[in-house]
Amino acid sequence: MRDFGRSDDPRVQAQLDRLAALSLPQGRLGLDTARELLARLGNPHKRLPPVFHVAGTNGKGSVCAFLRAMLEADGKRVHVTTSPHLVRYNERIRLAGRLIEDGPLAELLEEVLDAAEGLNPSFFETTIAAAFLAFSRTPADACVVEVGLGGRFDATNVLEPDVLAACGIAALGIDHERFLLAPEDGVPKDPIARIAFEKAGIIKPGVPFVCLKQDPKAERAIERQVREVEPAVWYTDWYMQKKQGALHYRSKFGSVLDLPRPGLSGAHQVENAGLAIAMLQVSGLGISEDAIRKGLQNAHWPARLQQLGEGPLTRGVGVPVLLDGAHNAQSAAVLAQSTGDGPLVMISGILKNRDPACIFAPFKGRVTRFCAVPVPGHEHHDPKDLCRLANDIFALSGSYPCDGVTQAFDWLRNDPPRANERVLIAGSLYLAGEVLRLNAELPE
Repeated sequence: MRDFGRSDDPRVQAQLDRLAALSLPQGRLGLDTARELLARLGNPHKRLPPVFHVAGTNGKGSVCAFLRAMLEADGKRVHVTTSPHLVRYNERIRLAGRLIEDGPLAELLEEVLDAAEGLNPSFFETTIAAAFLAFSRTPADACVVEVGLGGRFDATNVLEPDVLAACGIAALGIDHERFLLAPEDGVPKDPIARIAFEKAGIIKPGVPFVCLKQDPKAERAIERQVREVEPAVWYTDWYMQKKQGALHYRSKFGSVLDLPRPGLSGAHQVENAGLAIAMLQVSGLGISEDAIRKGLQNAHWPARLQQLGEGPLTRGVGVPVLLDGAHNAQSAAVLAQSTGDGPLVMISGILKNRDPACIFAPFKGRVTRFCAVPVPGHEHHDPKDLCRLANDIFALSGSYPCDGVTQAFDWLRNDPPRANERVLIAGSLYLAGEVLRLNAELPE
């Protein structure tokens, strides 16, 4: 599976081609390579504005979006690094509120890749080094850093207590089993406890830590890490509650906030917003209540229950088209809950290393028609196989395998959905990126 992106700028493309040549040596674990690369660059990760470090299986990107929106609503300049990118590699590095531009990106990647000669870092290690180098050179008031995979051995975990404002863990579930459940001595044997152990690797001594409520086995694993590491605060005594069309937030520190509904759609975003607020409160940055309210409404995170605008793909479909990157059992269940009870026409493409049945199951009884597509540039399930599975799970007489997203929308226009139906595209963030590109809705 490759996720290196393409660029219309030949300077950027030349560096992306160099990135594409990198690979993680099999069996290599640890942060030594990332630390060595950063040392060659002058240890930029030690010269960052206050950092909010966010891990989790599902929702961590949304938490980052809320953090950024609330900090910016308070007048702060914010650096952000998240993954994966949906359309352009530039999305991974946001400097003081704006995506990095092509010229500076090309120069930055060239500098980092030159420094990495002979070290053989991975794609992600190189990307994080580039992000931290850019962050260290551009004035800002805060950084928001999303963990890539796991936590304990993720390249972002080179961050040290001196630069961390708060660490947080969003919702946990079983994902990336090949990496996060790899056999190892001295780690939890239960799968969800092992996942929690890996994510809890971001907890640092003396740094405030906030976590969503988790499965009891996961919570016990996190508790053990808390007792061993001793963060400044282990903060779980807060909650968000829906109240008469709005939200009510309360914490053990005496904060009581009546808030508007989040700008991000879906019931699960209430908890994600609460986690972001809690992280801000324990950070000591003094974010105003007004900024929290504004940020809650202004937050935007592409391909998370996003209703597509009218564009080259959607024109003439006639009903709402929803786009979501849900690609595992937990995120699919949340997506199904967030889309209500109405009938859906579903378009899906799923990577080969995912279980389609787990993604489809939460929508049983609601999908009236189904279309399967490939995921360009990635190993994926054959659309014909997905259609056969969809016929079984959704009790359909026939589903439609397509050669691509454009053909799928031609299918929609030729046989339009009924007025009470919505179109849902889900199954892969990489598919979501392709949809956004083809509909001319580039993330900004």
